[in-house]
Amino acid sequence: MLSSLTIDNVILIEHQVLELGAGFNVLTGETGAGKSMVVGALDLVLGGRARPDSVRSGAREAEVAALFEIEPGSRVSIKLEAAGVPCDGELVVRRVVQAEGRSRAFLNGKVSTAAQLAELASDLCDIASQHESVSLTDPATHLEYLDAFGRLEHKRDALGEKVAELAVVVREIERVRAAERDRAEREDFLAFQLREIEELDVSPGEDTELESERARLRHAEKLQTTTQGAADRLYEGEETVCDNLARICSDVDAAAAIDPSLAPLARTVESARSELADVARALCRYASGIETSAERLAEVDDRWFRLQKLLRKHGPTTHELLAHRDELKGQLLRLAGAADLLSELEQKRDALLSRVALDARVLSRTRRDVAATLADAIGRELAGLGMGRARVVVDVSPVPAPHAGDLPAVDGARLTPSGIDRVEFLIAPNKGEDPRPLRKIASGGELSRALLALKRVLAEKGPAGLYVFDEVDAGVSGAIAEVIGRSIADVARHRQVLCITHLPQIAALADHHFVVGKSEQKERTTSNVRRLSEEERVSELARMIGGVKVGDAARRAARELLSAKK
Repeated sequence: MLSSLTIDNVILIEHQVLELGAGFNVLTGETGAGKSMVVGALDLVLGGRARPDSVRSGAREAEVAALFEIEPGSRVSIKLEAAGVPCDGELVVRRVVQAEGRSRAFLNGKVSTAAQLAELASDLCDIASQHESVSLTDPATHLEYLDAFGRLEHKRDALGEKVAELAVVVREIERVRAAERDRAEREDFLAFQLREIEELDVSPGEDTELESERARLRHAEKLQTTTQGAADRLYEGEETVCDNLARICSDVDAAAAIDPSLAPLARTVESARSELADVARALCRYASGIETSAERLAEVDDRWFRLQKLLRKHGPTTHELLAHRDELKGQLLRLAGAADLLSELEQKRDALLSRVALDARVLSRTRRDVAATLADAIGRELAGLGMGRARVVVDVSPVPAPHAGDLPAVDGARLTPSGIDRVEFLIAPNKGEDPRPLRKIASGGELSRALLALKRVLAEKGPAGLYVFDEVDAGVSGAIAEVIGRSIADVARHRQVLCITHLPQIAALADHHFVVGKSEQKERTTSNVRRLSEEERVSELARMIGGVKVGDAARRAARELLSAKK
């Protein structure tokens, strides 16, 4: 529902706040007063084209802001949430158009695009105005309207879930097939990597061990000389450290015989001599065990370089290298089982497709039955609106055959989450004409009445919260005008309606009456909109009935129209 529309500097409107009520709102005024400007401003916030000539002369920019009340969980609420736009029951849509033609859009203060506004438009408002309707003339919406009329949404949604499941299987089949096409080449590559690792037969931590052995072999002579020399100085040669410590220990023992407090020191010296003797023997064993084999060094160097090459590719540690080896084995096993997996998936696809195809055929047949009922209902409405010779067809036809990569076809039709049907409302306004799409109806009045008939039949089904009727009364008068008005009033019991009309029979049925007028100040023309009181409504309806000169007869007729509404 549209709560308010604020218009600044749009053509002749300098500043205007239009606060609509629930139910039936009507907008009247003399020709050229600016009624179409209100619709144009509303079209701007619904993503319509921004034109420089929509900016009031002398102004830098025009601005329109619309406040909509949004029901939690509604389609528009879900779309806003998906777009990251905060919404707590209200949506402010703002559009700014600069004099040079550039525009900016905002959704609840968040910068948006005209395309995003247009995406929300069909859920917010439907405008029927001289060949333009946001949703009902768009064939993409017709299937949803048909399903809503026939209460087929549950069947369609259930089918959509099965189609989604089928789509997952089809995508997996394509993935496995793609993998199968590359399987031989992939298998060779993986097997080569695995052989390279397994041939080296790496053990955990081997890189560290090889590094140590390689260092010992490369510096064997230095290590042997150093360790043997140290052993000799400690124990094996002349005047060794151990010999000197033995003499020191003997001297301290002798002194301890005189002073027993020196005995612990003598024992410490002896302990140090004993430990150094052990160190000397260990150094001697190390020196004698040093390998100086050039062949072994070459062997270690070769293995070390091969291991480093693998670690650069799959490491950097032997633990990661061995983990990669295990992953290679797993990939090769999966590739080996790809053929079996593909067979299983194809069987699952065929079983799912069989069930989905059956449901899609049943839904399609039901839609065709419902389409005939809907066409009859719209035809009866058109007859009441003065288009008794109009013929309505709700065309249910197969969706064009699938393209490569789509879901499998069902009876030659492309399978979609909504089934295998495309739906379009066709109307032949006059006898002898072929039915044509709504958007191709030549007469604006005929289009408006056709849309009114659709909207009355589908009043409880459409997503839009506001219906706008502009020029719906074109070419009619008298009893037909009253029928049209009552049809609009019937729609208004389910949806908020804004109707622009020149006919008093229609205006009198409204719940809220607004009039557009023009005034001149300082050689500038300005349009303004105001809500009428009950007495002012009488005057406006009398003007619409009697023309420029409003007499008592016109006023009586106006009061009769208003009382007839009650």
